[in-house]
Parts: sequence; structure tokens; C-alpha cells
Amino acid sequence: MESELVVEEMKNISTTISSTSSPHDSNNIIPKTPKSPFSSKILMSPLASASPIMKKALTYMEEIGHLTKLHDHAQDAWLPITESRSGNAYYAAFHTLCSGIGVQALLLPLAFITLGWIWGIISLSLVFMWQLYTLWLLIQLHEFTPGIRNSRYLGLSMAAFGEKLGKILALFPTMYLSGGTCVTLIMIGGSTMKIFFQTVCASKSHITTLSTIEWYIVFTVSAIVLAQLPNLNSIAGISLVGSISAVTYCTLTWVISVVKERPEGVSFEHVENTSDVATICAILNALGMIVFAFRGHNLVLEIQGTMPSSLKNPSHVPMWKGVKFSYSIIALCLFPLAIGGYWAYGNLMPNGGILSALDKYHGEDTSKVILGTTSLLVAIHCLTSFQIYAMPVFDNWECKYTSKKKKPCPWWLRTGLRVFFGCLTFFISVALPFLPSLAGLIGGIALTVTLAYPCLMWIMIKKPNRYSPSWFVNWSLGLFGLVLSVLLVSGAIWTIATQGMDVHFFKTQ
Repeated sequence: MESELVVEEMKNISTTISSTSSPHDSNNIIPKTPKSPFSSKILMSPLASASPIMKKALTYMEEIGHLTKLHDHAQDAWLPITESRSGNAYYAAFHTLCSGIGVQALLLPLAFITLGWIWGIISLSLVFMWQLYTLWLLIQLHEFTPGIRNSRYLGLSMAAFGEKLGKILALFPTMYLSGGTCVTLIMIGGSTMKIFFQTVCASKSHITTLSTIEWYIVFTVSAIVLAQLPNLNSIAGISLVGSISAVTYCTLTWVISVVKERPEGVSFEHVENTSDVATICAILNALGMIVFAFRGHNLVLEIQGTMPSSLKNPSHVPMWKGVKFSYSIIALCLFPLAIGGYWAYGNLMPNGGILSALDKYHGEDTSKVILGTTSLLVAIHCLTSFQIYAMPVFDNWECKYTSKKKKPCPWWLRTGLRVFFGCLTFFISVALPFLPSLAGLIGGIALTVTLAYPCLMWIMIKKPNRYSPSWFVNWSLGLFGLVLSVLLVSGAIWTIATQGMDVHFFKTQ
């Protein structure tokens, strides 16, 4: 009988909360004020003067995690990542697939030149399983305390390592993986648009093509227009288009390379370096290419944050389903791309990767329609990826405003922030055209977000028994990830110091 009364009281409380304190209504958020002697009278409400049965109901709701601070819910309802929590496994699969495959995957055959067949396949397989495991850790840590959702990578880092250390460790890598990736996408997307135009209009000499910077502007304007969609859930359709584009151009490149006749002089012999240090750096660079081919870990918590969650239906269940599906597709793209590309071109693979090899060795005997379609798909994928990688930056900026003003951003401010971000990334892409040359250096720093931090955060939060399998595995992977990051950064610095780097400001090529 008492349990029935508790359930009934819980329903009444839920009705009261939903009708009087909707998190989507900014008028219900009361700014903090100094305490007064009259506060006890003001705070007398049905919840404060609850009967014993109601108090039991409140206690139960707190234990299962369905009674949290209304202010936290309100701010989440104002921010782009968590504004809509109607996501599902399909949306998760679209976002994960779109953000998980990138143009950097086209460089995988280059890694095999240094590592060879056996170590190349072993390294690719081990890194794939490692990053899939860290993805699972992040998904489980999203809601490690019932009722408290960590919908941002930086927030989870601060919860695990403390506010100051968490910011130091995660702020730069996550912001680089968002803003820096958007800058790179402008460079690649704009350049690919130019190649597409030249391929399609090659026979029309009277048509004058735009300059590289002008194509950057075309790409940036298109990205800014799409960026006006309000939240992460609203770009699910865009992520679906990006996913289809990425899978298609990855498949086209390796299938055409394998089907076409291999160029003369293809060899799989190990390339000798001038010194042992050069050999070590080449190996580290190859491992860096493999690791950097898997991206998107800085977005998995954000994607999961778009899903509803309850005690009976936790968000980690549909999220993991979406991730398993998307990474099955990613594996079917990356492994044939790496293996087929290396088989087709061997040591003749140019530094631009398999797409450059396709244009170099089969540009004359391949249909212009196929080459143009491939370039167009790359540009579309860059445009769609820009949206999901920019969303954490939009969220961070709006979070600062809502925290200070205690109200959501007006539409004109949200629009202005997104236009400003597009202009800022465009300016950086023009001012620092050599930025991709630093990808190995900065990528080594950002590697910790993918392979190291999730393992260490699991230990700090879950606190597994010392010397247990979970304790041993996560400490080993976490520390090895940190060491690998230091080695990659050192190798990148040594390579820049010995081979030099063509630094040119405001001179796009």
C-alpha cells in the first residue's frame, strides 16, 4: 500500500515540476540572491513541506537520478549540443560515421611504405581495437553518476582529473580537434572544389576558374549557411549525407586503384633511411598516420548528450549500437583503402595519398565523370564534417554567455557567433597555409584525447581494484598512449628541424 502511495506522490511531483519549472522556459530560472531572514517563508512550497511519503518519493527519485538541479537542466536546454535530446541510435550512427571518416584516411597506404605488409596490418588492427575500446569507455562514463550527464569531453576531463588539471589536459586538444579541423576542412574542401571545377570544365577554355582563396570563400560561405541550423540533432540529415559521401569516395578510390593496371616499377621493398634516428622517426610518423586516421573521440560524449536517458532506458545502449554499426562501416572502408592502395601503388605512392596517386597514374585512363564525382564527394564530406566539428565551439561560446546572463542566446547573437567563427577559420586558413605541415606535431598532442585520457579517466572515476584486469589494462593503455604521444611529438619536431618546413604567410598554393 505504501509503495503505491509513493508512486502516486512521484507522479504528482513530476507533474508539479514539469508544470512550474520547465527547463526550456528561461523565466523560471531565478538568479542567485543573498540569503534573507524571509527566505524560509518564500521557499515554502509543496516540495519543501512534503509529507513523509513525498519525502520518500523524493529520496527515491534522487537515488535513481531523475531529480537534478533545474538550473543545470535549463542551461543544457539553451546550448546547441543538448538543446534537443530526441536523438537515437540512427542519429548516433550518422554523426559518428561522418566525423569518424576523414580525408586523412587516404594517407593510410603511405604508412605501409614504412611499416610493410605485416606490421602495417598489425598496427592498423591494434589501433582500431584500441580506439574502439576507448570509445566504449567514454560512452560508459557519460552518465557514471545517475542523473548527472557529462555531455562534453572537457566536462568529463574536469570531473575525472579536477577542474584545473582537467582544463589543462583537455582544453587545447579538444579545441584544436574542433577549430583546427575546421580550418583544415576549409583548405581541403576549397581545393577539392577547385579540382572538381577544373575536371568538369577542362574542355571549356573560355571559362576562367576562381583562385584558391576564392574557392575557400565559396566553401566558407556554404559552411556558414549550413551552420545556422540550431543544434546537433538538427544536422543529423547533413551527417547522413556526409557519411554516404565519405563511404562512397573511400570505396571509389581503392576500387579504381585495384581494378586498374598497376603502374610500372611498383615495389614493396623496405625503404632504407640515412640513419637510425631517421628510421625511428619514419616509423613514428607512420604510426601517427594510422592513429590520426581514427578521429571523433572528442565528439562522442556530445553525440550521446543528444539522446534521452532514464533508469530503464540509459543513453549508453542506443549510443553503443550506433557506434558499433558506424565503426563496422569505417573498418570496411579503411582496411581495404590501406591494403588495396598499398597493393596498387607500393612505394610509388605520392605524399598526397591514394587520391593523388589515382590522379597521377590513372588520370588519363579514368572517366572524368568518376574523377569529378570523387572530388565532389570529398568536398561535400568536408562541408558536412565542418558542421559537427564546429558544434563544440558554438556550444562553448554560448555556454559562457548563458552562464553569465542566465538566459539563452538571442537568435541574432547565435547567428553572429557562427558567422564570426566561419570568418575566423577562413582567415586562419589563408594566413597559415602551412598549418597542415604541423599536423604531425599537433596531432601527437591531440592523440591523448583518443587513446590515453579515456583509460585514465576510467581509473580516476570508476576506481577499479588495484591489480585487477581493468586496473592493469587501463593503466597500461593510458600510460602507453601518453608515451606514444610524446614520441610522436618528438619525431615531428625532429623531422621539421632536419627537413625544414616551407613557412609562407598569406600565400595559398
